[in-house]
Amino acid sequence: MATQPDTGSRLWRGMRSLLFGEDSEPTLRDQIEEAIDEAEEDSSTRQGDLSPLERQMLKNLLHFGDRTAGDICVTRGEIISVPHASTMADLARHFAEAGHSRLPVTGDSLDEIIGMIHIKDVFNAYFDPTERKSVDEIIRTPLFVPESMGVLDLLARMRAERVHLAIVIDEFGGTEGLVTIEDVVEEIVGDISDEHDEEQQPLLAKLDEGLWEADARLELDELCASVDPRLAAEDDEVDTLGGLAFVLAGRILSPGQSVAHPSGWRLESVAADERKMTRLRLHAPEGVVEVAD
Repeated sequence: MATQPDTGSRLWRGMRSLLFGEDSEPTLRDQIEEAIDEAEEDSSTRQGDLSPLERQMLKNLLHFGDRTAGDICVTRGEIISVPHASTMADLARHFAEAGHSRLPVTGDSLDEIIGMIHIKDVFNAYFDPTERKSVDEIIRTPLFVPESMGVLDLLARMRAERVHLAIVIDEFGGTEGLVTIEDVVEEIVGDISDEHDEEQQPLLAKLDEGLWEADARLELDELCASVDPRLAAEDDEVDTLGGLAFVLAGRILSPGQSVAHPSGWRLESVAADERKMTRLRLHAPEGVVEVAD
């Protein structure tokens, strides 16, 4: 019976030897990951063996402790919040539009987060006459954690304090992002979608010759590599396609509006709200179809 080549195992041992020397002892984490890699290269199936999904979850767990709150949080620009001055009717509308069960409550700005509100409390206060309460009475206190906090510690705090939403704070005390317990769990099991989640659109898609559509969060490095290297930004502070369009236009473009790039490409806003552009269409210059390899 022919045996499978030991390429993955040899590669792993070679890399470890190069980085740490011949005498270094592999950690338990190294041994488990090496065993998983070798199992994935083995095309034979054995009864009772781990499924591909189980192997991926194990690999995620091996590196789970290396992640921080800052790594997994919803970024500041994507946080949906409600102002403290909102009425119950306002809150009901915000929750209906957001599709979330918890929303942070802000004061004058996103850096002043007063608390959070659960949709269950809004419904009880809004629809049940015996539970008529003010907005202040239903505000709960979220966790406030530094962006450097490890996800294991974050999960432990969420479980201990029975709070499923954390506000991630940067080194200056400003709001860096937001983490829910679902975000933490997804680091192990992968993305969790429910019946309210919209189908995810690709970050970058080619629609036709010389016509592309992309998420505004697409990294410029990836855009330049996939479409045209001339689409780089002159400003080093700009990292995303949405940021590039904003800098070129000097404002948020409404759907249908566009701005010209110095290279001749035209960036058209496809979807946007009052705070940001979310999707853009890229029109190639006249006579240019493909530039990137």
